[in-house]
Amino acid sequence: MTDQHCHRVAATLVEALPYMRRFAGSTFVIKYGGHAMGSPALAQDFARDVVLLKQVGINPVVVHGGGPQIKAMLDRLKIKSQFVEGLRVTDAATVEIVEMVLAGSINKQIVTAIQAAGGQAVGLSGKDGNLIEASKLTRTRRDPESHIEQLLDLGFVGQPTRINTRVLKPFEGTELVPVIAPIGVGADGQTYNINADTAAGAIAAALSARKLIMLTDVEGVLDRDRRLLSELSATQARDLIADGTVSGGMIPKLETCLQALDLGVGAAHVLDGRLPHVLLLETFTEAGVGTKLTAS
Repeated sequence: MTDQHCHRVAATLVEALPYMRRFAGSTFVIKYGGHAMGSPALAQDFARDVVLLKQVGINPVVVHGGGPQIKAMLDRLKIKSQFVEGLRVTDAATVEIVEMVLAGSINKQIVTAIQAAGGQAVGLSGKDGNLIEASKLTRTRRDPESHIEQLLDLGFVGQPTRINTRVLKPFEGTELVPVIAPIGVGADGQTYNINADTAAGAIAAALSARKLIMLTDVEGVLDRDRRLLSELSATQARDLIADGTVSGGMIPKLETCLQALDLGVGAAHVLDGRLPHVLLLETFTEAGVGTKLTAS
């Protein structure tokens, strides 16, 4: 190791120290998905980042998606599915596959990766201990010809109604990182498929998290000239949605972040999960990366 490299490492540690002190004891809820999950190298980086966050006294809570893996299994079993406004219509056959993939293979892969990186993790489904209580999600759509509002039936797609925080609180201050599959349970015991962003936002709000971190496949929130917006207030974010600057899949992500901020989460971050060690860059460097949203 050269002297120059040693000095660079030392400078990085010195820069990180104030942030380690600032965030010690804080809870970060991290939505993990997209390209960051699909790339073996990035998955390894993510696991190492989570372990380091835990080592310096932060309480990371991981909520993961798994859309591509669910699609692959449905295709393999020749079960057709369709999407309405970005949500997978989930019938009885599909919800069984969703639960099997999310709470089974994906969840345990993430747990194993964290443990291979030197940490300790526990895989949970939202059904465990009634962690994510849910109800059927209802959506309406205006018919383009008649302009009549139509009620959409998305099947067993759910929305969180209550997060049972007593399931997660015991992990705080321990070596264990909870890794949560976004499966909800209804009052009648019915299984619901819940959007991972939505689940992460609800969990962050229930835990009064210091940060809600969304890993995406884009740089962050962009302006009309496709330039990164490093920081936004809630008012500015709502204006960007209203004037059409933000569109497509970024709208529900921002709406989830805004709802979490309204419910007391300290800050929300939209980060590029394709960037190696993006969690560490955002948490422990002065410049940060991605887009930070705050209540004011």
